Amino acid sequence: MTLETTNEGGPIMTTPEMTPGMSRVDYQVLRTVDNYEEAQSIVDSLSDAGFPVEKVRIVGTGLRTVEQILTRMTTAKAAGLGALSGVWFGLLIGLLFVIITPPVGWLWMMLIAIGMGALWGAIFGAIGHAVTGGKRDFASRSAIEADTYEIMVEATHVDQAARTLMTGPTIPQ
Repeated sequence: MTLETTNEGGPIMTTPEMTPGMSRVDYQVLRTVDNYEEAQSIVDSLSDAGFPVEKVRIVGTGLRTVEQILTRMTTAKAAGLGALSGVWFGLLIGLLFVIITPPVGWLWMMLIAIGMGALWGAIFGAIGHAVTGGKRDFASRSAIEADTYEIMVEATHVDQAARTLMTGPTIPQ
């Protein structure tokens, strides 16, 4: 099983059986680094030096999900966040009303739409939080992190990439 990419650049796992008739591309590790920013910097240096970066991959190994807790969530906070979301929705609806109605009273239409969006957003935010029954009284942000990142280059271009790094801009080790 190998790591391949889709035409859009997203990683997928493939095996030879999954890709009949396609030639298999071998990749070799050019460098291994501890954080994604370093990996990006290396690929950016290759790009700045004119290397064909479509021959390069950044592969994260040792993946884990990290959930950063942002704040304690209360019904009042949930209502406030719902109201903010509702304001944006109300603004969108208000703009649609302004487009399809005569110019008379457009300001009032906008204010009413924004107010109604905020009101309904607050109601739904509060109800949504109350329904959880206190089982998730916090807000968080999730991310996927890797222990290390490998800069991999197609085997036919790995020597060129190594030479480019040596003669190109200074890259953090």
